[in-house]
Amino acid sequence: MSFHRNDEVALSYHECCLRLSDVDLLKGPFWLNDQVISFYFEYLEKQIFENEPDLLFVSPEVTQCIRMVAQEEVGIFLEPLRAQERAFVFFALNDNQAADRAGGSHWSLLVFSRCEKAFYHFDSSRNANGEYARHLVAVLKRALRCPDAQLRTGDCLQQSNGYDCGVHVLCTVDAVAQQIRKSGRIEGVRSARYDVIRSKREELLGIIVNLGGRIK
Repeated sequence: MSFHRNDEVALSYHECCLRLSDVDLLKGPFWLNDQVISFYFEYLEKQIFENEPDLLFVSPEVTQCIRMVAQEEVGIFLEPLRAQERAFVFFALNDNQAADRAGGSHWSLLVFSRCEKAFYHFDSSRNANGEYARHLVAVLKRALRCPDAQLRTGDCLQQSNGYDCGVHVLCTVDAVAQQIRKSGRIEGVRSARYDVIRSKREELLGIIVNLGGRIK
């Protein structure tokens, strides 16, 4: 059985599998898919913040499941991650309304801060995902045992094109995580800069290579 070139595995990393077609999204002006964002979240958790268990990076697939299931089933996805014990939880939020397949057209970032009793929503396209963020927060307040948590709008650089929302999410994750390291809270985090956004795709390709992956 022969596989198309783009179906070949570029990198297997813990729970994540990147194919060459996923890696190709990093090379051009393309929208980033679930797999690329999942990989970066996995990399942050296993490598960059491996000694900081207060931070949890929830994969886009799990976030999508949480959005689609009944409230009483949300724990099935969050309990294995020990989400109720974490101080900060990162969710990549997508506007996809289909429960059974990947898709959507816009990414934003929702971060829970237990000490601040707040959810911060960072959206690079004029709060396009605001409605989805409010719905997810309503579900998570119960699941994370923080019923008084407020939804706040985080300072977020606005994208200058129609395809870089995923890159903005990844750069914002970096900025928020560093702010948490510095001050123990999210309040006061500064938006990512354009030069950081522009170089992020190249940085990810370098990370994949350093982990033993293929990029062509």
